Amino acid sequence: MENNRELVVCEGLTKVYGSLTALDHLDLKLEGGRFIGLLGPNGSGKTTAIKLLNGLIQPTEGTVRIDGEKPGIHTHSVVSYLPDRAYLNDWMKVCDLIDFFGDFYADFDRVKANDMLKTLEISPLSRLKTLSKGTKEKVQLILTMSRRAKLFLLDEPIGGVDPAARDYILNTILANYSEDASVLLSTHLIADIERVLDEVIFLKNGVMTLHESVDAIREAHGKSVDMLFREVFAC
Repeated sequence: MENNRELVVCEGLTKVYGSLTALDHLDLKLEGGRFIGLLGPNGSGKTTAIKLLNGLIQPTEGTVRIDGEKPGIHTHSVVSYLPDRAYLNDWMKVCDLIDFFGDFYADFDRVKANDMLKTLEISPLSRLKTLSKGTKEKVQLILTMSRRAKLFLLDEPIGGVDPAARDYILNTILANYSEDASVLLSTHLIADIERVLDEVIFLKNGVMTLHESVDAIREAHGKSVDMLFREVFAC
């Protein structure tokens, strides 16, 4: 399948908070069918970039288009977003959340969601407040990945879990997005995700310092993405 349509186009995308430039004139084009790592240390602008793509905040300068449209009703219908913190109501049951997402998103697959719950041995009747932090994060991931979206924006989905859980989360992501969709996953834990990446973006102090395919990096630099990251972002 041809995946050469530009799914994301950012031109001069900038976000300023007072004296802090969180994202500085980002020019970026992403195609469909790619697994992309948005990489940088804490405070590099990763979450700001993802929020701009998702339309949660407005740019100070520049433009962003997803699937040819500015963030709005259409882009929310094709983007599935996993924030970097818990956002679900603790009093709700897991099955209530499945129903809520199923009612709200036309592309939500209830069968897929329930199959993932069964695999993880999470009861649909459990209330969120009775679940561990790690299990709550898995429920949020299940809800995000059960949509048939064109773009998955995942903000630090492996940041707060143990290595075994990271493997499960990555495998869940890989198994549940279509070949013409793209995943943009932000993290600073490169070694854990390098095996699944097609391309990477390095952000440093709000500036994109690199956007390259993983194969090109290995060929040009003779080293892994993780090794290059450690050199670029060495303290």
